[in-house]
Amino acid sequence: MNALISVSDKSGIAELAHALHDLGVGLISTGGTAQLLRDQGLPVREVADVTGFPEMLDGRVKTLHPKIHGGLLARRDLSAHRQALQIHGIDTIDLLVVNLYPFEATVAKPGCTLEDAIENIDIGGPAMVRSAAKNWKHVAVLTDASQYGPVVDELRQHGAWSDTTRFALAVAAFNRISQYDGAISDHLSRIQVDGTLTVFPWQANGRFVKLQDLRYGENPHQLAAFYRDVNPAPGSLVMGVQLQGKELSYNNIADADAAWECVKSFVMPACVIVKHANPCGVALGADALQAYRKAFQTDPTSAFGGIIAFNCAVDLATAEAVHQQFVEVLIAPAFSADAMALLRSKANVRVMQIDLPPGGDTDWARGQNTVDIKRIGSGVLMQTADNHVLQVSDLSVVTTKQPSAQQIEDLLFAWKVAKFVKSNAIVFCRDGMTLGVGAGQMSRLDSARIASIKAGHAHLSLQDSVVASDAFFPFRDGLDVVVDQGATCVIQPGGSMRDPEVIDAANERGVAMVFTGVRHFRH
Repeated sequence: MNALISVSDKSGIAELAHALHDLGVGLISTGGTAQLLRDQGLPVREVADVTGFPEMLDGRVKTLHPKIHGGLLARRDLSAHRQALQIHGIDTIDLLVVNLYPFEATVAKPGCTLEDAIENIDIGGPAMVRSAAKNWKHVAVLTDASQYGPVVDELRQHGAWSDTTRFALAVAAFNRISQYDGAISDHLSRIQVDGTLTVFPWQANGRFVKLQDLRYGENPHQLAAFYRDVNPAPGSLVMGVQLQGKELSYNNIADADAAWECVKSFVMPACVIVKHANPCGVALGADALQAYRKAFQTDPTSAFGGIIAFNCAVDLATAEAVHQQFVEVLIAPAFSADAMALLRSKANVRVMQIDLPPGGDTDWARGQNTVDIKRIGSGVLMQTADNHVLQVSDLSVVTTKQPSAQQIEDLLFAWKVAKFVKSNAIVFCRDGMTLGVGAGQMSRLDSARIASIKAGHAHLSLQDSVVASDAFFPFRDGLDVVVDQGATCVIQPGGSMRDPEVIDAANERGVAMVFTGVRHFRH
């Protein structure tokens, strides 16, 4: 039995090679990998010695040879193939270990040039991987270090690999080649000859890895599965770990993502409660418990069976409070041991732990998606993600009355919440807490009315509240509704042809209003 090892990333290779040698497997390798194995005291044949042809063109040509691909592609069950190998002096290769030039890592570096990208396109590696994977009934192919241990264990126990193992390895190999080629296509489709990049490639290659099949989709008659990006962003929902509870459903995942994306945008301890993709309660607090109590107070009715997310650790006191209501999914970056002990008494509650993205103590440092995709009939819409973070310096006060420092804080909070509410969005807030949320209405006027009605149902006063509108007020009537309910300060994008009319109305009503110059539609 022979193994050909040719890797760019040499992590774990020495241990793998030692184990293979101990099992009587002959080692063949290239360049730097061969030298590493010799330094380990292992007997190894260079590919150049096998082919009788030297590596050339700075290593661009070394494994593209019949004595390599013949050894990989030959079917051992066909006498004609065995005879051809004998005539041409070709040894079979039973195990191929390859990882590819680091193209993805190279193009991710700032300042990567077209020449850098081109030189990190692997040719011989993918060719060998395809040959080995095609001949999976006779050859095992490893393309990731996580495969080394299980493959060695199976060889040690059984002296060979099962069809199931070899086929699974072949599928993983073809998937890796697909991902690699997709990354090359994506990058080169964006890059100009002078090295400048366009935002969107001429061809977009979606590359997703299935995490799990789901019981059903948005409705029971729909099939569904959960996938993640090949290279997921740190701090995203797909990187989370479910600590307990029933299997996540399609709707659980969609709502959990909405809650997590919202809550991780805050720096202070925060709690977000989501129902049907909309935040029904959002609040800041001195700790998780205070944030939860304030968020829950916004809309206790909608919070029933909702998704609750925290951007800080959940302790026992917080878990005890949450324990009093029916919750579908509970998300936080950490849970204390005693909090988990309590939560386990409700075994069906889905508890997820997700690390916050790296970044520090600024909202905008927290990792977000860079591109959003919406599926339409036979196509997709792609856009850069709505990652705009509003600063105080961006605000333009357009009324005679000026907002106070406290109102500015509440306006920024309300604006951040409105970004995660389905349009048309109207959000009443005060003291770092939502008071009423109007979402997803065809009329902004109706969203304003609904937000005030929901505040009334929760017995929350809107007196001296602030209001955020995700898009401009097209008429003064929407402004009049929120002011009639007690709002004294409004934040909105501006940009309507009737802005002067709305500004005059605000001055007439004696309220402050600021424009952001940025809209946050969310459909």
